[in-house]
This record gives sequence, structure tokens and C-alpha cells, in this order.
Amino acid sequence: MNNRDGRRPAAAMARAVALGLALLAPVKAIQAQDGWKADVFYENDSRYRFQDATGGTVGLSKFRNTLQAEISGSVAGWQVNSTLRGTWDGVYLMNEDQYGSRAGGPITLNSVGGPPPLPHGGGAVNAAVVAGVFGLPNNAFGFNSTDPNAPGYNPNQGLRVLGDRWHPVGAGVAFGVPVRPCSEDRRGCVNFGGYGNLGSGDLAWSDFNRRLDALREFTVSNTLPLAGDDQLFVKIGRQQVVWGRTDLFRVLDVINPVDYSRNNIYDELEDIRFPMWIATAEWRMGATSFLQDSNLQLVWNFDKFRPNNLGQCGTANTILDAGCLFRGLKNLWDNGGTVANFANVGPGVFLSTDFGPGQIGIRDVELPKHSLANTQIGAKFEGITAGGLSFSLNALHYRSQLPSLQGGRAATNSFTGGPCNNGNDRCPYLIAFDMVFPRVNLIGGSADFELQDLKAAVRVEAALTDGEQFANTLKPELYSENNVFRSVVGIDRPTFIPFINPNRTTLISAQIFYQHIFDHQRKRDSLGTAGMADWEDNVIGTLLIKAFLVNDRVSPQVVTAYDVAARAGVTAPSVDWIVNDQVKLTIGANIKWVTGDLDRYEVDDCRSCNPFAPFTAPFGDADPMTAFSRGLSGLEPLGRFRAGPIGAARKEDEIFATLRYAF
Repeated sequence: MNNRDGRRPAAAMARAVALGLALLAPVKAIQAQDGWKADVFYENDSRYRFQDATGGTVGLSKFRNTLQAEISGSVAGWQVNSTLRGTWDGVYLMNEDQYGSRAGGPITLNSVGGPPPLPHGGGAVNAAVVAGVFGLPNNAFGFNSTDPNAPGYNPNQGLRVLGDRWHPVGAGVAFGVPVRPCSEDRRGCVNFGGYGNLGSGDLAWSDFNRRLDALREFTVSNTLPLAGDDQLFVKIGRQQVVWGRTDLFRVLDVINPVDYSRNNIYDELEDIRFPMWIATAEWRMGATSFLQDSNLQLVWNFDKFRPNNLGQCGTANTILDAGCLFRGLKNLWDNGGTVANFANVGPGVFLSTDFGPGQIGIRDVELPKHSLANTQIGAKFEGITAGGLSFSLNALHYRSQLPSLQGGRAATNSFTGGPCNNGNDRCPYLIAFDMVFPRVNLIGGSADFELQDLKAAVRVEAALTDGEQFANTLKPELYSENNVFRSVVGIDRPTFIPFINPNRTTLISAQIFYQHIFDHQRKRDSLGTAGMADWEDNVIGTLLIKAFLVNDRVSPQVVTAYDVAARAGVTAPSVDWIVNDQVKLTIGANIKWVTGDLDRYEVDDCRSCNPFAPFTAPFGDADPMTAFSRGLSGLEPLGRFRAGPIGAARKEDEIFATLRYAF
């Protein structure tokens, strides 16, 4: 792994300055050319995070420096647009205890009703005991190899307990997750599609990678005449294609994947969408007998598949804490490890348990190959009615940008040492997974219209998808494929609020997002409720209040979002100050909260699935020879999907300051 100055502060700063100067020189030359325009800005975004769920102080969580140039002009009648962006985040140098080479440490793991917390590698049910019972060598299920390059190298160092960022460590399934950059610790590192295997330098210089993320845009476009007054608008290149009409929620706006590792869900989508190599053709038909205007757009995303970046474990932003779940599961498969509260050996007794390599965890990551069959296509028809209603009808065939963990994969039987299920490629109800990205079909539409009596603008989006996959412990493969309906309604109203500004309207914007999963499955069994972790129905609401003061140079605002099913909310107050034509300063905070107990996030974790019958049957079970989930539940590992992106970040309160300078 190329570290790229990730641990040398002087070299990293010198490189950032050199890159900036190298970018500015040609931009100044472009600015002098007729018909060409170049805008350049520098931005520093610094954030400080308070205590995590363990009570420890986090400290600096971001020191991101960005230099961006936007260049446009024309060549032979074709419009050329390009955007270059270079980012360096110094937090990996300035807070190494949290995000660098000194992150993590030794951990202990619980056994409910059993011995006191035990260190990783010291499960109450350990390799020597299991091996002795079945007459196998003492290292048959062991780990802690002394060779860092060999399977089983899993020392009790550089670890955190899964989920300790968002809830107290205690009851429920948990295991150690390596948190140091992959240049420091290779355990659990694998390419999840552009992240998951990054060293400290790769994380710090996130725009400089094999996918050329520093090239935010490079397109050529032109409008070509057709018969009559019709026109064909063609745009080809690296770009973002935006179908959505609403903020924050991605109902139709799913053509480009998103980088949630920059700032979870809180950065503007324009800044966190990954640009892709896309060709669009838009037939502009103009007015018809029914419409004031109409056009048909075809979209072909011919780039290599790329999923959303959910964040690498050990970095500041891992939405849903998913990056830690993935890295921890991959480490368990590669090297083995200790799992807390796993073995049900008596009434109310759940002992921490050691597993060896190749028994549980993520076995493989199946990224779609780059081929014509794996490209993504879509179509959108837009129109404006005589009454001023602007609408669209959308259809898209694409790959899910979120991964699916398909369980029940072939593995080693932890108790016999042989292959499970007689060597077949399936082990029903076993927490051994392949990560896949299924094909999805989407149909939907959107509309904008005015409510004159209310002096408000309304934005609506809705979509129905086919092919999405969700965790489901009622299925032998531990997932199910479900149709999903999503919709969002937004209302914007400029309103005079005299005590804020008697001479200028204040913007009030509200949105309601709704999601329904069809054929949702939940079933009560002997030890609890088994089935799907995600909520069958959920609503998230947002409210923005934004004022404009001092001739619009000072703009305070408050954004609030609330997840109804998770009972989790976030409030983000901030103030923008345009100091002059070149300098803009923003200060603010991001504060999360959860109402009620965290027990509402508990969900079946498959401890009671009995994949290795009869050895894994729960204590006193009436059917010890059959594999299925009895519903034993905990916060880990699936409670994060019930907590949602707000609830799973409940201990990530931050204050921030952002300074932008335009050259």
C-alpha cells in the first residue's frame, strides 16, 4: 500500500502547496484566453468531535483542505467543462490516536452470566477446549499466529469493539475490529469497491486514486438541430447526472454513487457524488398540443461499477458504522477471532467464543466486472403542463450501490473441522457471507408546482424498485429480495418573520421522506423475533430555517432531521458570513440525539440459528438437529440498520469552522 507521505507532516504540507501552485499557474493562463473562464477556490474544513460511546474524548475529526478549479470554454462549437479537485485531510497526522498509527488498543469481550470480560483471544469457549473434545490438533481452530502475513495473525492490539462508537459495550454479539489504516494493519482490509483497503496516505489524499477522483468533471456538450424546431442536446464525459428534485434524500437521484466517508450525510450531494463516465442524449421536442415544453433524456453510464463509499473502519465517518462491521467480519474469516456472548450453554449464560479462520465472516467480495452487460442505462421524460406543473417520468436499470451480505456460504464446521453441509457451497443459516451488489430496476417520477394561496413551492419524488436485498434471518441465506417504495415531499416558502428580519424573507423548507418495504418478514419464535432488521415503514422529516441579514452577507440557519422509527434526530445550527467577495466563513455544530432506550434497535443476530447442529443448538432447545433462527436478539451486528444513519452516529456531535477563499 502506497503511503504517499501519510505519516510525514512536512512532506505532506509541501506536497499540498506544490500541487496548489501547479494548479494555479495554468488556471491563470486560461483566465487570459477569450471565451474561457476559470474559477479557483481553497477551502479548509476543520471539525472537533466530543465523547464517543465509551466516554473517551475524540478530538479533531477533520482537517480537510481542498483546492478546486472549475474551467469552461468552447472548442469548435462544443462546450467544454472541467472541474479539478485536490483534497488533503491532515487529521490522520494530527490525531493518530483516533485515526492513525496509534488508534485502537487491546480489548475485552463479554460473556453474559459467565466469567468477567475476557481479552480478545481468550474466549470462555476456546480453541483448546473444542480441539480436545473432538480429538483435533490444538491449533485447529486457533488464531494469534506470530506471522503477520499468515492466516490466524490476530493479536489483541490496534482494536476496538464493534459498535463502541455508537452504543455502550455490553450484551449482544460483538468482536474486535482493527481500526488502524491498512498501511499499518492489514487485518480485515479488502477492496469493497474503492475503499476498505486504504493506507493513511490514501485516506489523507482521498481524491488522488486509481479512479481519478481529482477529475470531478470533464465533459463536452453541444446542441444539434433536428427536424423542425426540435433539438438534440448531447453531453459526454465524466459527470454527475442529477435526477432528483429534493435535498438529502436520494429517491430518483441514484445514477452516481455517493462518498459518505467525507461527512456522512451532511455534505452537499454535489460535493460527495462520485462522477462517472456517462453519455446523455436529450431530445428537446419543445411545445406540444398538451405541454408547454417536453424532452426525452437517455442516460448510459458506461463506467466501471462503483458502490457508495460507506467509510473505512478507523476513519471519522463510517455511515451506519458499516465499515467497521465489514472489516471486522472480513478479519474473522481471514484470521479467526473472539465473538462476545455467543455460545448459549445454560439458562441466561452466553459465553464469548473463539472461531478460527474460514468459519464465519465475509468470505468474498463480488464486485461486478467491467463489461457491456454491467453498464447502466436509464430514460427520463420531462414536461411542463399548461398550468405550470413541471414533471418527470423516470426508469433506470442499475447495480445497487449498497452491498448485500448473502449468508449461508460454505465454511469449515467449527466443531468437526470438516466442511459444513457435506462440502456443498451452502451452509444454511451460517453467518458466513459473500458481499454482492445486485441488479435493481427503478421506475418513478417527480413534480414541481406552486401553491399560490400558500405562496409556497412543492417538490415531489416517488420511486418503486425491484431487486434490492435486505438482511433477513428467516431465510437460510440470511437475506431476502424485496420491492421498495420511496417518496419524498418538500415544501419551500419564503416567509416574513419580523423579529428575524423585517425587510427580508426567511426561507422555511420542510421535507417528509417515506419508505415501505414490501413482503416484510418478522416472526416471533422461542427466544425472540426473527426476520428483517430494517423497518417495514419509516418516515424521516427535515426542517430548514434560513435567514438573510446584513444585506445577505450574514446568513444564520438551523437544519433539523428526525427519524421517526429510530426516534433519532439531529440539529445543525450554522452561520455563513461573506466577509468580502473572496472570503466566506461558516461556523456551526452538528448535534444528534436519541429518545428512549436503545433496546428498540435490538434485532435477531443469528446466534440461535444452529448452523452446526446439534453443537450450536441453544440450551434446552426442543429441536437441536434443525437449523433455523429462534430469534435471540441484540444490538450487534444488525441493530445499526434500525438505528439508521442518525441513530448510529448518536455519539458523533461536532463543532466546525469552514473557511473558503476564492482566487
